[in-house]
Amino acid sequence: MSTPVETWNALYDNDSAPWVIGEPQPAIVSLEQQGWIRGRVLDPGSGAGEHTILLTRLGYDVRGVDVSPSAVEYARRNAAAQGVPGARFDVADALDLTAAAALADDDGAPLFDTIVDSALFHVFGAAPDARAAYVRSLHAVCKPGGRVHVLALSDREPGFGPRISDSIIRESFSAGWELEDLQPARYLGRVTESVAEQAAALEQANGRVSVAAWLARFRRL
Repeated sequence: MSTPVETWNALYDNDSAPWVIGEPQPAIVSLEQQGWIRGRVLDPGSGAGEHTILLTRLGYDVRGVDVSPSAVEYARRNAAAQGVPGARFDVADALDLTAAAALADDDGAPLFDTIVDSALFHVFGAAPDARAAYVRSLHAVCKPGGRVHVLALSDREPGFGPRISDSIIRESFSAGWELEDLQPARYLGRVTESVAEQAAALEQANGRVSVAAWLARFRRL
């Protein structure tokens, strides 16, 4: 992956990840409420595990994966603390999901009907090769007709982190995908030391910021 695993580990070990807000992203909660989460679900880059925990609690067959062992341990502790010990988390590289034993199927067929990417895709925004590898990896584990939802930080207004344009999202999911929807959204972040300078100019409330994002939906062909 583009960022060393040790960097991700440090953010969880020090509890300084700005995306760890103690609850699911409202945009993802809304997707579920609208009926867009169906069948077997993958949560790549699951981080603190809030979305896997939410969906497990609601009865979905869902698995969260992250390249960071510290993130996976954090998520497992989080799930236990929230009374959802059945939430499943595994270490896996999002750029090569088929290599993860936990995601393997006996016949090699794609496993997932729905993939929910909350703030992972934009990490590869400035790295075309990694971005392409990630999209291929998603295609390999998403069933034909299945859907990928992407919540990514947007460059349309000031924010923090790796912000991207909607054109990067469209171009990346061209071959093998049908774009069904792409619209502006919001993303909640926590102001930690790692983003304090970027967040200084943003309106804050209780140590949080609401920043521009994109929410896209693609159907796997």
